[in-house]
Amino acid sequence: MQPPLRPVLKLLTDSLVGEILDEAFEVLERVGVFFEGREAPAILAGAGARFNSATQRVFMPRDIVERALATAPHAFSMYDVPGDTEFPVSGDTIHFDPGSAALRIFDFGTQAEREATTGDLVAFHRLTQRLDHFHFQSTGLISSDIPQVAADAYRLFLALLFCSKPVVTGTFTVDGFRPMLDMLSAIRGGADALRRKPLAIFDACPSPPLRWSALTSQSIIDCARAGIPCELVAMPLTGATAPVTLTGALVQHAAENLAGIILSQATAPGAPVVFGGSPAAFDMKSGSPPMGAMETMMIDSAAAQIGKALGVPTHAYVGLSDSKCLDAQAGLETGIGAVLGALSGINVISGGGMIDYETTQSLEKLVLDDEVCALAYRLVRGIEQREEPMALALLEEIQEGADFITHEHTRKWYRLEHSIPSIIDRGNAQQWMAEGKPTIAERASWRVSELLSAPAVPLVSDEVEGELRSVMESYAKKCGFREIPKYTW
Repeated sequence: MQPPLRPVLKLLTDSLVGEILDEAFEVLERVGVFFEGREAPAILAGAGARFNSATQRVFMPRDIVERALATAPHAFSMYDVPGDTEFPVSGDTIHFDPGSAALRIFDFGTQAEREATTGDLVAFHRLTQRLDHFHFQSTGLISSDIPQVAADAYRLFLALLFCSKPVVTGTFTVDGFRPMLDMLSAIRGGADALRRKPLAIFDACPSPPLRWSALTSQSIIDCARAGIPCELVAMPLTGATAPVTLTGALVQHAAENLAGIILSQATAPGAPVVFGGSPAAFDMKSGSPPMGAMETMMIDSAAAQIGKALGVPTHAYVGLSDSKCLDAQAGLETGIGAVLGALSGINVISGGGMIDYETTQSLEKLVLDDEVCALAYRLVRGIEQREEPMALALLEEIQEGADFITHEHTRKWYRLEHSIPSIIDRGNAQQWMAEGKPTIAERASWRVSELLSAPAVPLVSDEVEGELRSVMESYAKKCGFREIPKYTW
């Protein structure tokens, strides 16, 4: 029997990928990249780059880029909190995670956005724990009931307590990395164990065009030294902070990512790094960066194709919506994006639950997006030949007027062949009217309540929780406040 064909989307010819990369190499050598701070320019200069101290620009010839790509891993694996489940990040393997660092939460009861508090963060992580098709979690919300100077560590603190999945996170301050590393090490039982079984991916975002801040470049350096995967999230906006053409934006996207890869590998050859981004096709009419625009998704897909040509794992923010509520726009933008991301084989696909230009998380949308992810996973599994012959024997056996509903063949293969959603409505109109004509958003709200009504179970030992709390409280005091907000199981 033939193995299934994995459907694949490619938007660029191989020759165009080569041209984009050649031009990105020239940008690095002739235009250079602005690096703030002292350590990053020093590390890059030590690797052979030319640093202009007057302009803070670093010029990187092609041989430096090629040396970095030669040591950047083609693959790595993530592990859950217990360290038992492995998630390979390589090839065309895909993993969905919720969008990270939302400023607000969508309150379904009031149908309005508001600032999130500790209780919202706990609910978000508890819900993510119960959603099977998000392989990874994220530090998806920023809490308003803790000073922002410690918000990065606090998000991770709650994530590790209330969800056992690998976490996509990042730092808001240079000092924030150390307590976050200490918490991750406490889970694993030491820094060496964490290096062997990574639990977190740290995002690092350049500022377009061609600028790495002191914070984000330091994040790359810190991750490389600790052996923690670093996800480079380039954010070119076509016609605003990047060329308006899609290929021009892709050149800039590639150059910014390559600069991050060079810094990572110059710091620690072999450090795991991800070629990623959150580009947008800037909307000149509204002045907004639409993540649900088709052109945005095309840049994401094409960028992943470029990353794969370089032989490094890939990431993108795709499968989210710019809508302000759970409406048809939210569904169509998310569904199209998730499918295109899956067909493109993007390894880490971020954005689940997000609306309003990556600024807002919705628990209801998160459960809807979990079903979208399930459909995307089903698509890339392809069509598999289950038996030989495929239908002849069954058709010979079946009697005239009979059906396959109760047949053993149907019972054997139905769940393996077909997706079975819990929120998507596949009933008839009479059933729908009898239920009170609920919208899909209302069904999602019921599902959120159902999943969160189950008692929360501590996912780490009392000893580990104590270590995490000690790190968090110590950092809180260092940041100038006495205690962290109370959380409940």
